[in-house]
Amino acid sequence: MIDRDRFPVDPWRLIETRYSEGGVGETLFSVGNGYLGLRGNHIEGRGAHEHGTFVNGLHETWPIRHAEQAYGFAEVGQTIVNAPDAKVMRVYVDDEPISFDVADVREYRRTLDMRTGVLERVLLWETPSGKRVRMRDERLVSFEERHLAILRLEVVVENSDAPVTISCQLLNRQDGAGVYAGTPVEAKKGFDPRKAEKITERVLEPAEHWQDGLRSALSYSVAASGMTVAVVADHIIETENEYTSRTLIDPDIAKNVFRVQAKVGVPITITKLVSYHSSRGVPPRELVDRCRRSLDRVMAEGVDSRFTRQAEWLEAFWDRSDVQIGGRDDIQQATRWCLFQLAQASARADGSGVPAKGLTGSGYSGHYFWDTEIYVLPFLTYTSPQWARNALRARVHMLPAARRRAAQLNEAGALFPWRTINGEEASAYYAAGTAQYHINADVSFALGKYVRATGDEDFLRREGIDVAIETARLWATLGFWRTSQAMPGSDGHDGVETFHIHGVTGPDEYTTVVNDNLYTNVMARYNLRYAARVVREAQEANGEEFARVVERTGLGEGEADAWERAADAMFIPYSEALGIHPQDSLFLEREVWDLAHTPADQRPLLLHFHPLVIYRFQVLKQADVVLALFLQGNHFTPEEKKADFDYYDPLTTGDSTLSAVVQSILAAEVGYQDLALRYFEQSLFVDLHDLHHNASDGVHVASAGGVWTALVSGFGGMRDWAGELSFDPRLPADWTSLSYPLQWQGSALQVTLTADQLRVHVRVGEPVPFTVRGEAYIASAGEDVVVPLADQGPVIPGRPTLRQFANAVREDGTLLSASVPVITTAIPVIGADD
Repeated sequence: MIDRDRFPVDPWRLIETRYSEGGVGETLFSVGNGYLGLRGNHIEGRGAHEHGTFVNGLHETWPIRHAEQAYGFAEVGQTIVNAPDAKVMRVYVDDEPISFDVADVREYRRTLDMRTGVLERVLLWETPSGKRVRMRDERLVSFEERHLAILRLEVVVENSDAPVTISCQLLNRQDGAGVYAGTPVEAKKGFDPRKAEKITERVLEPAEHWQDGLRSALSYSVAASGMTVAVVADHIIETENEYTSRTLIDPDIAKNVFRVQAKVGVPITITKLVSYHSSRGVPPRELVDRCRRSLDRVMAEGVDSRFTRQAEWLEAFWDRSDVQIGGRDDIQQATRWCLFQLAQASARADGSGVPAKGLTGSGYSGHYFWDTEIYVLPFLTYTSPQWARNALRARVHMLPAARRRAAQLNEAGALFPWRTINGEEASAYYAAGTAQYHINADVSFALGKYVRATGDEDFLRREGIDVAIETARLWATLGFWRTSQAMPGSDGHDGVETFHIHGVTGPDEYTTVVNDNLYTNVMARYNLRYAARVVREAQEANGEEFARVVERTGLGEGEADAWERAADAMFIPYSEALGIHPQDSLFLEREVWDLAHTPADQRPLLLHFHPLVIYRFQVLKQADVVLALFLQGNHFTPEEKKADFDYYDPLTTGDSTLSAVVQSILAAEVGYQDLALRYFEQSLFVDLHDLHHNASDGVHVASAGGVWTALVSGFGGMRDWAGELSFDPRLPADWTSLSYPLQWQGSALQVTLTADQLRVHVRVGEPVPFTVRGEAYIASAGEDVVVPLADQGPVIPGRPTLRQFANAVREDGTLLSASVPVITTAIPVIGADD
């Protein structure tokens, strides 16, 4: 699945053994901390798919121009800004630069070490005149000091004296196309909605810039959004060779150039310390001062200490996060890479959201989606609860904008944006954007899961409860009541009242603006019940605190009762004829898309078919009903789960990277063990093997989060429904073991699974009750619980196919049949004589 000559297996490192141009490598070797991200561009700073330096939340805005405007459409677009690039450290020998397209590179090795958090590149270059130049560069973005990056370069001419020049630069690439942007590679033509928008006007307006010795400063205001950003870089040169230095400073470029008379075998080491600060309105000069203080502190403490502290920080991270897989070093390596990406995307976001691509690329314009709550938050909640809390606070900060958006759509409460950076809705296509009201329930679900797993009632009472209340209010007005007709001969009072939600889109973006989407209704039911419960608990627990909640939210008497009544009456679609839950009220009336006979060159469907073509068919971009079966699995029977999985799996394209992890979890639960492993590996290698052909635009962070969930909840069988921890494991046959840590209500656990037993060890904290396949146990510190396992659950060979529905009929008696839309290449012209 992955080129093991180029990327050899190593459990703790991602290693590249030969140079290759292209954006995928830039993504795979990115380093970041959740605030600051540097793409894996080479220090030469020339050809690249995207020269990327990203600061979380740093964005530009522009008016969205709809071809046909309508009330309530999103009005302001947002896209992440490319911050000034500090990665460039160009080397010239005999005034000749190294250029990989023509250079004679004798040795090459690039390594991302996930224990130290350092990206290293080592190469041996032989110049046209025969000089052998060994170069070693390191790159670190500090987890502990989120504004800090360190780049270090060592150059040694091994067989001759030679003049060596090293040009260290800061570049405004955002506005420097044609001058500083470098030569793009792998430029793909054609429409792709997953890519970021391009702004042609100037974005970064220069502010203060200066040079002080070997320290350079650039700062800017973002033209339309009003944000500000500053970068300051300092340089330390260490060598026994003679050298001189010169500097240049302009609004869009700073250069610190070192001219060295290199002696044979005598190293030249340059360390570049860089600090970035940004703000929604602080003047650039103040940000420059902050950068200066950050660098002064590092200079005083010593650079080497930062490398040591980075390794110590990661040691603690892996201690509470590492998932260990016995017998499969290749799977282990890829798993750790995914978990490392989650740390790089979220660790120091510190109240900002987690972008869909982290800070590894500009894909999806740097926006925050529901991905965070459903795919990333579980990992954070159970391993690094503080990071989860910070991510949830980002939603709390969005509440004012969400309230305005709900009012704009004629609803009460709040409606969170489908995609955003600044809290305002930025999705121009409402059918697959704003219509995905389920994001409200997703946020509330993540909040409930966090509070349940951590016991952080303080956060719930002070901030989280507002989210629960406002999201529930929206469902109460968005939905409506319908009473079924009384049976003939009755007294007229036996009609059943049900609560419906119409005009919404579920997670599956190939089916939009429907009535009673099952996922939406199931999750809204959770949201309503959760809000009602936390309101009642708050009222009973603390009168003064509850009074403040009422004052903040205007909570009315009887609202919680109304929410609970709506939840209890929520309509859940079900087809008696097919024995499944329809994805929505009309889903089964559509024709069935025959994916098995769809040519590979017509995938993904969104790039080859008009949305209206796709919307007419039963075909899924990603798991929808199946996701509901996982998240709210305690509301469905095992038989219902298998029937639904069997029906929807052959209809699911997997065109979204969010799908395979969910399909893996449910496949494991219902018994398709081999299929579960296949889906898991698709998710695991989606970026490492570029399975969706867009890894060059950045890491699929949600898929990386899903990898953890597939391991822990899929193969590990962990569930926490209604606040009770349970396990029903499904260890793959060729894995000798699976071991993972969990944070649970203040206790730290280690769960280890083998073919014949499950062991739960309490590392720190109070005793923890849990169940294994219905049997209750309690583990405590110093007293592990070992549960024998007779098997790893049911085993069903193969996978579901459309053939099983060959003779299936709908409620109206019509036969289900599958087909592929025909692409019309020529439309016949009807003549006057015809």
